[in-house]
Amino acid sequence: MTRSLVVVAVLFAVSAPAQAQPVEALRTCLMDSTSGKDRKDLVKWIFFAMAAHPELKQYAAAGTVTAADEGSRRMGALVSRLLTDSCATETKAVMKSGEAGRSMEVAFEGLGKIAMQELMAEKSVQDSMGVFMRYFDQKALNDLLAGK
Repeated sequence: MTRSLVVVAVLFAVSAPAQAQPVEALRTCLMDSTSGKDRKDLVKWIFFAMAAHPELKQYAAAGTVTAADEGSRRMGALVSRLLTDSCATETKAVMKSGEAGRSMEVAFEGLGKIAMQELMAEKSVQDSMGVFMRYFDQKALNDLLAGK
């Protein structure tokens, strides 16, 4: 069950405001206890997890099974370190709160947001995301806004 909680928490499947003081303490500790490299490892792990989806699998490069396994190994080590060492006090408080699963989701959501913000700040990522504007129909939007 703990394994499932961690996976769900790291995927931060649901967004919601933090519920209690122990959650905020854990969220802060998670963010303060990770380096830029740790957050890049988190994003890589999410990337490989998403690439396993049948609709996306065809776009993943050959040989990613090894890279995905390495990503999972790094995530396992990172989450273990965070929950049992760096943020042990905060983890205990959350586990005793009565809503450990939801609290873990909320706490890891903050870490996921920071990791994604760092990824999105990279110029090459921003440039790539802007390519769709070549194909965007600005005239149709202007017509809509003009009441045409």
